[in-house]
Amino acid sequence: MTTRSTSQQFGAQLIERARALGFACAGIASLEPIEHPDALREWIDAGMHGEMGYLAMNNDKRTEPRTILDGARCALVVGDLYASRSDNAEPPTQPGRGRIARYARGKDYHKLMKKRLVKLLLELQQEHPDAAFKAIVDTAPLPERDLAQRAGIGWVGKHTLIIHPRLGSYMLLGGIVMTIEAENPPSVERVADHCGTCTRCIDACPTRAITPYRVDARRCISYLTIEHRSDIDPRLASQMGDWVYGCDVCQEVCPHNSSKPTSLLGEDANPAYRSDRHGFDLLQVLGWDEDDRREAFQGSAMKRAKLGMMQRNAAIVISNQFVGLSGDQQASAVSKLRRMAEQHPADSLAGRAARDALAAIDQPDAGDHQNNPHPGDEPG
Repeated sequence: MTTRSTSQQFGAQLIERARALGFACAGIASLEPIEHPDALREWIDAGMHGEMGYLAMNNDKRTEPRTILDGARCALVVGDLYASRSDNAEPPTQPGRGRIARYARGKDYHKLMKKRLVKLLLELQQEHPDAAFKAIVDTAPLPERDLAQRAGIGWVGKHTLIIHPRLGSYMLLGGIVMTIEAENPPSVERVADHCGTCTRCIDACPTRAITPYRVDARRCISYLTIEHRSDIDPRLASQMGDWVYGCDVCQEVCPHNSSKPTSLLGEDANPAYRSDRHGFDLLQVLGWDEDDRREAFQGSAMKRAKLGMMQRNAAIVISNQFVGLSGDQQASAVSKLRRMAEQHPADSLAGRAARDALAAIDQPDAGDHQNNPHPGDEPG
């Protein structure tokens, strides 16, 4: 039988090994049922998951994380920094360009994290042949944020993201579930909620998607630009600003992400996530074909967004930016949107988006579709 001191020693070793693999932080989480299962069920029942039907499935595993692996006893939870508080402030986006959320600018986090976790998993399998292990990176119905909170990595903020007390929230989560007993060493404790009375994320959200500790995905710009595969409500589209893939607003305004030099943080972002590409030329996206999309998304997590979705997003951002474009840019935008409307079927996502954008910028060639309600078709 494993004593508590032995399981704590093993937990400390696991944390040290995870840190040696480049993860910014790590901890051990127990696998008892989540604390607020009713909140998850209410969120699903209210339809706040939008078109993400997979979130309505396997909720026994989300509320009972032990069921993810037969005989599971605990999970090593890791956090990977994809951006740093040292570069939280960014200059305004140039007109004609659409912003990309920070997590998606560099290499695909699924592969970057999974490779290191599998390396550790294989070592553990050799050392403990009678035990079972399962590596998780956003690929299983596991309540990662609940487990990260238990592991002492941070607390769940009002915007529903994990906030590390020193490093902030620009963090990706993953881990290894195992059938061996491990615990955090005494030096690692659960972090108290430090959001207090602050409502900056709630107040700053352009589409009012956030209420305390809950996000209505149907209004969230990240969801709308990445997961939503049909038309975007014009009332929400007009609030998307220059975000063409994802959104960082709630994190940018968070006091726990306020700019600090790396020397004070003790950690910098994983360089694999760094990229000079902060956005896309919107006129180019309007003219993409499938080969262009594949080339632009090579090695990136952005491949989740299909061609029609990206062109829909680009058309929306162009219409949002239109008055700030130069005369030449405006002429090019109108020309590109007209060509897109002509080249794509009228009932396709891209075709409808082009006509809606032309209507939004008050172009007479928007066609009869501009006032018609849209069916929820898949991207064309």
